[in-house]
Amino acid sequence: MFKKVLVANRGEIAVQIIRALHELNITAVAIYSSADKDALFVQLADEAICIGGPQPAQSYLNMSQILSAANLTGCEAIHPGYGFLSENAEFARLCAECHIAFIGPTPEVIDLMGDKAHARAAMQKSGVPVIPGSEGTVASLAEAMTTAHRIGYPILLKAAEGGGGKGIRAVAAAADLPAAFRETQREARLNYGDDRIYIEKLVTNAKHIEMQVIADTHDHIVYLPERDCSMQRHHQKVIEESPCQDITPAERAKLGNIVVQACHQIGYTNTGTFEFLMDSHHHFYFLEMNTRLQVEHTVTEEVTGLQLIKAMVRVAAGESLPFTQADAQVKGYALECRINAEDPANNFRPSPGTLQQLYLPDGTLGVRIDSGVTTGSTIPPFYDAMIAKLIVHLPTREETIVKMQRVLGECIVRGIAINRDFLQALLASPKFADAQYTTDYIEQEFLPEWRSKRDVTA
Repeated sequence: MFKKVLVANRGEIAVQIIRALHELNITAVAIYSSADKDALFVQLADEAICIGGPQPAQSYLNMSQILSAANLTGCEAIHPGYGFLSENAEFARLCAECHIAFIGPTPEVIDLMGDKAHARAAMQKSGVPVIPGSEGTVASLAEAMTTAHRIGYPILLKAAEGGGGKGIRAVAAAADLPAAFRETQREARLNYGDDRIYIEKLVTNAKHIEMQVIADTHDHIVYLPERDCSMQRHHQKVIEESPCQDITPAERAKLGNIVVQACHQIGYTNTGTFEFLMDSHHHFYFLEMNTRLQVEHTVTEEVTGLQLIKAMVRVAAGESLPFTQADAQVKGYALECRINAEDPANNFRPSPGTLQQLYLPDGTLGVRIDSGVTTGSTIPPFYDAMIAKLIVHLPTREETIVKMQRVLGECIVRGIAINRDFLQALLASPKFADAQYTTDYIEQEFLPEWRSKRDVTA
């Protein structure tokens, strides 16, 4: 087992990794930007090194500075968390060249699954069902128009290196394709330095279903119960739950066997998440694979009782998985809400600033709160706006929702705007109550009605 690990991330995920390392009796080293010098994760770490300015490129994306910090402090491994360099194959290769373990999959697999077009081809070869679309990337508008005509509108244009909801455009008709093609290329180039795009058929009235896997180097692979991540705005997840109310145990086992076989085929190690669209006939279509820890891994931990960050560290150190498939059973129901520093009443405008008061009501049965801030903390404008993840885990969905509403109602945040009222309204909506919402519910149905009611009240 490692004696010292560097945490190449910030905020709540850095806090969770540091806590897991301490429970494994491993020294935790934090890196931080000048904007995060007083952050909670910096205070919790055994050692901390400032590696640059507030912009991500100056710090959390600065590979040479991060590796220098790891070498300087004698770290044997780096945990990248999620975001930043967690899915960067070049960084994983540099870690190996510096004889530092990267707590994640191999660079080759990150490369393969990071290119969405190549990932799609690999999944087809592994027997995973995929959405009808282009065979690889499309090089020109003419090729895009030919592909779109073949599979039929509506379609999605997607950046080959995309992720996090960026580099995606829905196109309803052929007349809209030229402008959308140029815009998607521009956004892909801006965000990923790569303007290659591919095309998929737009599956409507669909649920977004995730299945997390974890594999060790001893050929043990475990799939974990699915998450329903269909509550989305602009392709960004808002609320996550597990298990999905529409999926049967037989469907779960079938999907699990499919992803395990895919992991065998591509030589996957450590943790990752397969993302699918499920249509109204319960046909599953592969979207992408995230070769890292997910923000919403917490609902999976709660519903199974398994500790994924610790398992990631053990696998990277060469140990066998500390649990088997038989241990990965659904136990009750878990729900996660993300408290963000944003103002839903003003088109979700970011709300950076100082937390003049923060109270998050933990200390009650079935409630878990993952946060990287305290009263007096600053929410910088440079990074993700998440303040905390609220997770409730109880025997039934109904009592979990009731408790989540109560927990949200007790939250006190002063000094900045947050999305609490928006989350409470979502939880109270009839579509959420009967679990029949799909990926377009928030934008197509909920937000217009919610804004209309707010306007009337105002």
